[in-house]
Amino acid sequence: MRADEVRAILETAGAVRAGHFRLTSGLHSDFFLLCALVMQHPERAAALAAAMAGPYRGERVDAVIGPAVGGIILSYELARHLGARAIFAEKSAGGAMVLRRGFTLVPGERVLVIEDALTTGGSIRKVIDVVRAARAEVVGAAVLVDRSGGRVDLGVPVHSLLTLEVNAWEPGQCPLCRAGVPLVEPKEPA
Repeated sequence: MRADEVRAILETAGAVRAGHFRLTSGLHSDFFLLCALVMQHPERAAALAAAMAGPYRGERVDAVIGPAVGGIILSYELARHLGARAIFAEKSAGGAMVLRRGFTLVPGERVLVIEDALTTGGSIRKVIDVVRAARAEVVGAAVLVDRSGGRVDLGVPVHSLLTLEVNAWEPGQCPLCRAGVPLVEPKEPA
């Protein structure tokens, strides 16, 4: 799937947003992708997941894992395309990612880590830590959109469907804050 096709799917779903946003990382940005809006359409989610699975079809992937909540549907769809199990990690009270709900990984199991949007790599690194703590092997990372412009090094192969150069600022350096543009928490109720 070409990058322009991925962008068109995101735009059609209303997932591409312009404004002043606080990202999960705490950084501020003038651009946000609300990927959940695409995931509510099974045919679109399946098409994106099939494309994300492409680079890993020749690999033996035993399990696909992503962070809750954004990675749940994608991990399921990628696992379906790769003939693997689908699980997800959740945040603990301390902010680390953990396996719950009876999910486990077996030492030596080959695991693909997925994420809908990558900015700093914080969430996906925490999931990689979960996999490694179980002594499972990280095959690589599949990302729907890499907002870092390809600059984040996760220490594993990373394949993204769409790579963007997106502005992101520390809150104290944010020009939108200085201009008085209202800050939006894009994942909070409207």
